[in-house]
Amino acid sequence: MSDSLHTLVAACRHAEDIKKSRFLAQSAPVATPEQALAFVREVSAADATHNCWAYRIGQEYRFNDDGEPGGTAGRPILQAIESQGFDRVAVVVTRWYGGIKLGAGGLARAYGGTAAECLRTAERVAIVATVRLGLSCDFAELALLKARLRELGAEPTQEQFGAHGVTLELELPAQRVAEAEQRIADLSRGRITARRMD
Repeated sequence: MSDSLHTLVAACRHAEDIKKSRFLAQSAPVATPEQALAFVREVSAADATHNCWAYRIGQEYRFNDDGEPGGTAGRPILQAIESQGFDRVAVVVTRWYGGIKLGAGGLARAYGGTAAECLRTAERVAIVATVRLGLSCDFAELALLKARLRELGAEPTQEQFGAHGVTLELELPAQRVAEAEQRIADLSRGRITARRMD
């Protein structure tokens, strides 16, 4: 995953009037295709002429022209997502027809432009690639290990206590994995070896 990809901090919206048609772009961060489609259903306006949309989540993407001529709505919305370096985002552009036809080029500019402006003004956050590590340690070592690994951005995702110690799973930024593995070895004097869970 590229370091330059971003997602939205929160849902946002942007409206424009273009040749008497009203365009409303609404976007939101999404983690799964199911969340993206739920967002589309949630914000689509029943009284609108068209509710066109697109989403991208990693390598998965979909778009829909909702009755507009093929390639004039969904694809330009997807291009707006991609051209601004977004991932894990869904965008719905709703149109209320105002009586003036825009033509294929005009539609593509209206849908893509409204989506792009919505995303341009939104608050964004970088997507950081993460890795899951697993390790086993004695009860006495747990607190120190967790505290020292948290300094590297590691967050515990699971702890299992057994008769002989604790099995711990952590999630941390991918670029800190080597440092975390070294810190675990140093703190345990080489007794504990972290294993990648991904």
